[in-house]
Amino acid sequence: MPARELQQQLNELREQLEAGTPLSAEEQEHLQDLIKQIELQLDLEAATPDTGLVDGVNLAVERFEVDHPTLAATLRNIVQSLANMGI
Repeated sequence: MPARELQQQLNELREQLEAGTPLSAEEQEHLQDLIKQIELQLDLEAATPDTGLVDGVNLAVERFEVDHPTLAATLRNIVQSLANMGI
């Protein structure tokens, strides 16, 4: 169940990026990289917890919190889902 919720949240994040959220190319690339890292971790089914991944998502939350609160909220949901999965 948590993996399914996380995938839904990643899809929501992708939709927000595709909807034209005003981000720099660097910011978009950063978020795309985070999405790829999370999906790789999902594929590994959390065999080895990767605390660096959670740290990276938390940093993204801080980075986008002021200017892009919707993205930050989605990222916070992703952090929570990762925590629920034990990652």
